[in-house]
Amino acid sequence: MKNEKVYAMGFDKIYPLLTAKAEKKGRTREEVDRLICWLTGYTADDIKQAVVHSVSYGDFFLNAPAPNPDRRLIKGSICGVRIETIDEPLMQEIRYLDKLVDELARGKSIKKILHRQAKT
Repeated sequence: MKNEKVYAMGFDKIYPLLTAKAEKKGRTREEVDRLICWLTGYTADDIKQAVVHSVSYGDFFLNAPAPNPDRRLIKGSICGVRIETIDEPLMQEIRYLDKLVDELARGKSIKKILHRQAKT
């Protein structure tokens, strides 16, 4: 039930961690927001509201207005686990975002991150 704890965490607790990871490497909060918007269909204002209302991390993904169909093309490892082998759909959604933010923090441009996902 370790995943249940992750799903129950407030987005207001997770979001600053995601942005800090990127900002530590010279990237911006706006770039993280752009990745989140691409992945989920939320707007930047929706993201702010999720933070303000402390939406659970699980609900943030479960209620995503327009999950990008190209998200299924995201491949690779996160914490030693291949994203494409994760059986639990909600955890896979969370790991998609982790992977995108990792690539951003590693210096890849947003254009390269999202273009590669769309053409893979």
